[in-house]
Amino acid sequence: MRRLDKAFQAFFRRVKAGEKPGYPRFRGVNWFDTVDFPKDGDGCRWDSTPHDPVTRVRLQGVGHVRVHQHRPVKGHVKTVSIKREGRQWYVVLACDNVPAEPLPATGAVTGIDVGVTHFLTTSEGAHVENPRHGKRNAEALADAQRALKAFPRRKRADRSAKHRRAVEKVGNLHRKVRRQRTDHAHKAALALVRDYDQIAHERLNIANMVRTPKPKPDPETPGSFLPNGAASKAGLNRSILDAGWGVFLGILAQKAESAARVLIPVDPRNTSRTCPKCQHVDSENRDGEKFQCTSCQHINHADRVGAWNVALRAGLVLPDVA
Repeated sequence: MRRLDKAFQAFFRRVKAGEKPGYPRFRGVNWFDTVDFPKDGDGCRWDSTPHDPVTRVRLQGVGHVRVHQHRPVKGHVKTVSIKREGRQWYVVLACDNVPAEPLPATGAVTGIDVGVTHFLTTSEGAHVENPRHGKRNAEALADAQRALKAFPRRKRADRSAKHRRAVEKVGNLHRKVRRQRTDHAHKAALALVRDYDQIAHERLNIANMVRTPKPKPDPETPGSFLPNGAASKAGLNRSILDAGWGVFLGILAQKAESAARVLIPVDPRNTSRTCPKCQHVDSENRDGEKFQCTSCQHINHADRVGAWNVALRAGLVLPDVA
């Protein structure tokens, strides 16, 4: 009802403003997978039976529903969301005034460079391997999508039980990959937060990094185009999205704030092309994973050089370049 009221308020606002109104369209039962309650107690009550050892959530019009709580709730529950994923249902809580859990100081600082070959590399030269969860599950996902596509296009009411099971299989594989990627990001971020007081990383604009290259019209043949490397760029884009850098950096920021660590984002330009010894910048300094300065001939791993430069730009004091 809140969604319906919001849609009609926007409709009448557009009518009064003389804009193209766009009458609200009907949304079926399967359109939304999440129901949001803006306040605990407004249509929903978390832990509605506090004296009962079993945690329950009370939903208006439904009643008390048992919840399998995977960890204790900290802070004050602000909003409650009920989320559906396939045949599974989840209660998502947003809490306020969550107490911080600062970790003891280690006195260590580092810069990190995220990549595709290695998930991340620290300025000390330690590598965290890229698990490539999407690539490992790509074949199974492709088989499931081909099986789903084999069904004829029908109206929603005419879809068979086999079609629904095929849809569920594709959704389950996508959820599996997402959970594996998130789990790896949590573990990698926790290891960094435990080991370092200050962590510098690149301020990445991932949306720009995965854009498809613009077409190159052929001036000699109107209507045709020159090769623009779109195929190889598509493969790189898949690898970047499979690594999940955005998810990892978001989790790292949350864990660093809770543990009272300092996270420093820096400009990523030329971090892998700058020599950490003589500061010479040249695109030819890097050749794959090998870095060799064209000025002073300094040789090192390219990802470690990138992490080192990230730390230097953040103003962190590191040992001399090895």
